[in-house]
Amino acid sequence: MLKLIADHMENGFLDNIIDMFKHDKSLYSLIGDLLADERSRVRIGVVALVETLQEEDSEHIIETIPNIAKLLKDKNPTIRGDAAYLLGIIGHNSAIAYLNDAVFDHNELVRNTILEAIEELENSKIF
Repeated sequence: MLKLIADHMENGFLDNIIDMFKHDKSLYSLIGDLLADERSRVRIGVVALVETLQEEDSEHIIETIPNIAKLLKDKNPTIRGDAAYLLGIIGHNSAIAYLNDAVFDHNELVRNTILEAIEELENSKIF
């Protein structure tokens, strides 16, 4: 299922994927794995997916935080930065602990993204 969703996302079928996620909440557990995909179009699609789901189903998107947060330790700095960015988009304060653990990332761009996400979460009213 993961490969199918990633391939569809790469091919631009985001609306279909959003509908899939809305109808099958078990798919939310795949968001972290999708964000770790090497294809940039898939990762960009995941960001758009999470933005949409955050607006339309924030209760379930919060459950993805641990799966996304584990990517803050990925060897690829792009993946780590994308994970920090998504945690900021989700906007739930439970992500702050994960981001604080990663705040000393050796990559400056990742560090900046983490700090921006923390600041966004601290200023957010979603708890």
